[in-house]
Amino acid sequence: MKPTPFDYTAPRTLAEAVALLGDPARDTKVVAGGQSLIPMLNMRLARPELLVDITRIEELAHLTVDASGALRIGAAVRQARAAADPAVRHGWPLLAAAISHIGHPQIRGRGTVCGSLAHHDPAAELPTAARALDARFVITGPGGSRTVPAEDFFVATFSTAVDDDELLAEVIIPPPPAAQGWAFEELTRRHGDFATVGVAVLLERDSATGLVRTARVVFSGAGPVPVRLSAAEDALVGTGVDEAALAAARSAALAGLDPSDDVHASAAHRRETAAHLLVRACTTAWERC
Repeated sequence: MKPTPFDYTAPRTLAEAVALLGDPARDTKVVAGGQSLIPMLNMRLARPELLVDITRIEELAHLTVDASGALRIGAAVRQARAAADPAVRHGWPLLAAAISHIGHPQIRGRGTVCGSLAHHDPAAELPTAARALDARFVITGPGGSRTVPAEDFFVATFSTAVDDDELLAEVIIPPPPAAQGWAFEELTRRHGDFATVGVAVLLERDSATGLVRTARVVFSGAGPVPVRLSAAEDALVGTGVDEAALAAARSAALAGLDPSDDVHASAAHRRETAAHLLVRACTTAWERC
């Protein structure tokens, strides 16, 4: 199939893009990398009258660390650029690792970080990483800009807090703790496929006790949004990630996750796989602390 007819424009400023999105007379979609939207157009799952290409907007092309130490990624930043950036690889290696699992190099060379986040496939890597990293999302529209925390940004499958007349302009990731280990694990049927299930783990080591001070555990493919499992986190905090702690975290995953059946995997398979990946990820993250 081929797309239905549409107009195309590439504004040079964020204000121009917002004005185009705010026109109630036209069904408008934002395009950057097009790795999700173009297939939807070809299958006629999306039928916009106008595509607004934001990749020529200079104010959305930033990839910087601000004065507070937070990482700021504009909506035009390609995934490959973010994954290769030295600051990202050093300060936020979980993000770089998550990107490395996305599709193939050609996809990462075109796809944008914010595009994957705004599209929000619950099996995708970046929503899970963003939830684990406690990201904040800057959404811009006719009424100005607003910042939404990760726990409120992902609403449902393929749905976020971004309204039809708005765009995700920037994602902000806070600075990491001094002693933090990370791991990102997922299971795919073939290399480059969407994951059946995945997990992102962040563990902070307490310098005084040598034990886990804080833990963050977030799953993909286990629900309509990235699933943060506080019971698994509680099982790890205050421990040295020994066998008992890992067993408790695994039990928490088996008891707390409620994935769905689909053509790719049963709910039981997803749950068991998620628990297995969690143990592996926790072990790796602790070794990296």
